[in-house]
Amino acid sequence: MRHGKKGRKFGRKTGKRRAFRKGLAHNLILKGKIETTEARAKEIRPVVEKLVTLAKKQTLSSLRLLLARLPRASAEKLYFETAKRYADRNGGYLRIVKQMKRRKRDGSRVAVIEFI
Repeated sequence: MRHGKKGRKFGRKTGKRRAFRKGLAHNLILKGKIETTEARAKEIRPVVEKLVTLAKKQTLSSLRLLLARLPRASAEKLYFETAKRYADRNGGYLRIVKQMKRRKRDGSRVAVIEFI
């Protein structure tokens, strides 16, 4: 059975993996677009989309949850700026564009993840 097998490990233990995803989400929210590996892009997409949905509620509790899950700068940007942009959209806030090139040092596939 494959219970509990969802997600990628990225060669890290649980706490470091959680911090890794948090850092990727932070950079994506602040910059709006990042170039990373395809696996990393696929892994942070549902994380960030759930955070955008949470920010769209525009309640004090949703802001506090964002502050608990993200660094302050990205949580505030998501709550005060990004959420207003997607107020009438029902999901699908991010786009992953796969690039033809591969990373030079290890040959990983490169992708760009960006807000629509």
